[in-house]
Amino acid sequence: MRQLRLGWRRRLLFAVVFAVLAGVVSQTRLFWQPDEAVYDLMVGDWAYSPDPRLAIISIDDRSLQQLGQWPWPRSTHARLLDRLQQAGAQRVALDLMFPEPDRKDASQDQALAAAIGRNGRVILPVLAAAASDEAVPEELMPIPAIADAAATLAHTDIEVDADGVARGAYLKGGMGTAHWLALGAALAGHEAPRPGLPAATNRAASPYQWQRDNYVRVRYAGPPGSFPQMSYVDVLDGHIPEQLLRGRLLIVGMTASGIAPRLLTPTSKELWMTGSEYQANVAAMLLAGNAITPLPRWLQTGLTALLVMLGALGITANVRSRWLFAALAIPTPFLLALLLLHGADLWFAPVAAIACFIALLASWTLWQMRYWRGQANRDTLTGLANRMRFEETLRRENDAARRNGKPLTLMLIDVDHFKECNDSFGHQVGDRLLRQLGRTIDGIARRPRDLAARFGGDEFALILPDTPPAGAEQLAQTLINQVRQLQVATGKGQHTSTSVTIGLCSAVPGSEDSSARLFEAADGALYQAKEAGRDGYRVALPRPR
Repeated sequence: MRQLRLGWRRRLLFAVVFAVLAGVVSQTRLFWQPDEAVYDLMVGDWAYSPDPRLAIISIDDRSLQQLGQWPWPRSTHARLLDRLQQAGAQRVALDLMFPEPDRKDASQDQALAAAIGRNGRVILPVLAAAASDEAVPEELMPIPAIADAAATLAHTDIEVDADGVARGAYLKGGMGTAHWLALGAALAGHEAPRPGLPAATNRAASPYQWQRDNYVRVRYAGPPGSFPQMSYVDVLDGHIPEQLLRGRLLIVGMTASGIAPRLLTPTSKELWMTGSEYQANVAAMLLAGNAITPLPRWLQTGLTALLVMLGALGITANVRSRWLFAALAIPTPFLLALLLLHGADLWFAPVAAIACFIALLASWTLWQMRYWRGQANRDTLTGLANRMRFEETLRRENDAARRNGKPLTLMLIDVDHFKECNDSFGHQVGDRLLRQLGRTIDGIARRPRDLAARFGGDEFALILPDTPPAGAEQLAQTLINQVRQLQVATGKGQHTSTSVTIGLCSAVPGSEDSSARLFEAADGALYQAKEAGRDGYRVALPRPR
């Protein structure tokens, strides 16, 4: 089967069009959900061993049963912090909010603040919140007495995607400007430079808007339960040996059912992960240097467009292995995403490129089918309709003329002395003559339904619907005059000329008249014109049976 061959300009245009399309699709994140599904597939089982110092002191169901209804007195947390200080814990993230003073007992706030101060390594959370849906958000912070005693404050803003899955984290955030480290980053003691994508500069940002910076995809250590957890009440009562607490990086947070925040992650499958485990994963990721950074938007778009452009150039190349190339091109973005993710901790969203590859292949296939269909009905030398299309069109127009009662004209055209031209000047000159004749004859078929065809070596035809005999004779004489003026180069500055003989039949087909009768009549007229000396035409009507 013939292949569609494009010049380099058309190939380049084809590639550029699809590259621009791919860039637009990538920029608009049209396929973000499939991209996230691919991401989840790639990282879902990509576990690693987290830093052994990390652990969670969980406020679990058993602690609530033994210590009473929540919230507990703040002096209880003070006792816990003192126990951790005595055990030699390296750093403690107390992931609990104290936004208001204890209205019943002011000494509770003093006791907690004093314990935080004695420990000297306590991190407290900051959260963006509003009193109501219509209120301006504000930074929800611990009361000043407690906040001043902390080693640092850190935000606990958790990024949850539109499909409800927590895949990423902003390592910095804050009201007006991103000035707080994330809780997990503060627990890890992570200092600049921080990984992740910087936020776009927005000089008009409101001081009353929560700003975020340094976005990364969280490299989860594993499914929920990947970090050791110690019950709050066991630590408080001294049931946990001090050596298990010494040098630890600890998060104190809610894990009790019905109270703790619950998150879905790429690794959690059907299980839920608590906010404390999320922050522990952020800390573990930074300690291990495993932060996954999405490609900047411009690089994501450019790489997608480049892949599609190269694929388009490869698929449209004039090589027999183009379909093998196409089969390899579709998984290439997926494999590139996997390579960048596991080799460089970079995330490239591949679905836009894959979708554009598929659209490219579909368009190319349709284009080739259209080309092959056209080739099946086209004479390869002259570009005119071939015998098969001529016969099909003649039958169709004959039926139409019989229905609407309008005349149909058929001209059969024979090149005079064509064999002598081939014998004298060679087949190349003969082919050149046929191509020029084809262009001349095609110029007569000006209306949309007119058809010029070549159905033999030196035999041409014109089908002219709605053309009466007078008009048909005028066109025949015009064609004969134009052919007489043709000059065909034979080489060495010499030229030759030729002429044509035409048999013409123009009639309104009757109910019993077939296209074959019209053809026979025109063929008979052509024979008469040849007998009369060629370089002219004769007109005939179909003979009744």
